[in-house]
Amino acid sequence: MLNCGITGHTGVLGSYLIKKLKYRFIKFNGDITNLKDVEKWINKNNFDYIIHLAAIVPTIYVEKKFAYSKKVNFLGTKNLVDSLIKFKKKPKNFFFSSTSHVYKPTSQLTNLKETDTVRPYSKYGKTKLLAEKYIEKRFKKNKINFCIGRIFSFTHKKQSQSFIVPNIFKKIKSSKSKEIFLENLNHNRDFVSLNDISKAIDIILKKSIIGIINIGNGRKINLLSIAKFFCKKYNIKLINHINKNPTYLISNNRRLIKYGWRPKVNFFKELKNFK
Repeated sequence: MLNCGITGHTGVLGSYLIKKLKYRFIKFNGDITNLKDVEKWINKNNFDYIIHLAAIVPTIYVEKKFAYSKKVNFLGTKNLVDSLIKFKKKPKNFFFSSTSHVYKPTSQLTNLKETDTVRPYSKYGKTKLLAEKYIEKRFKKNKINFCIGRIFSFTHKKQSQSFIVPNIFKKIKSSKSKEIFLENLNHNRDFVSLNDISKAIDIILKKSIIGIINIGNGRKINLLSIAKFFCKKYNIKLINHINKNPTYLISNNRRLIKYGWRPKVNFFKELKNFK
């Protein structure tokens, strides 16, 4: 069984990958911002693969505590990259979980390609793009294989209310009225399931896919349709203020599909797990 180092294993995606993928996972339990902790972990282990997930994710939190978030998301990645180079460790592939937030949402339906211009629309996206650039620069120079997976939206019942879908769900479920007013829902995002993300990462590692690759469903889900789903579930009437300026953040996933990956899980079936 192959050894796979993983950071961020306590998060929703990390814990799912450990249960789903058949690797011998070696978890990083230190402080990703502490270089000595990272160096110790890298030096004492021999990894076939590394999955780097450790990050501060909720955009609201990143906005409020940007300095700390940047330290975790960028400096933590820098520590990992520098340690691999220092100890001359070359895993078969290094997977970095980036985000669709490095792209700027479009005003019309467009499937964004990996080669499209990156213009982070959130501070979270900015921290991830800084990490992307550092990985590319340092690993290319030192001939270490890497893949930057720009993961589009995903949701899970274990996510905190800082994330959009749990936030909508919580407002509707906790409503004491038979009517609820929600605004700013006329936005379209690309939701991909944890199961499909895990299969994508597995393919990326095993097929040694290198470079930048989008991990997304390739189809739009309107936030209003999510709110309507939960309102129907709890028999609540939705009063919605339509935003006249819709946005789209949808992936072009053709590169990943060429390697045999297909999104299979229906998004609305996943929403049934919210209780």
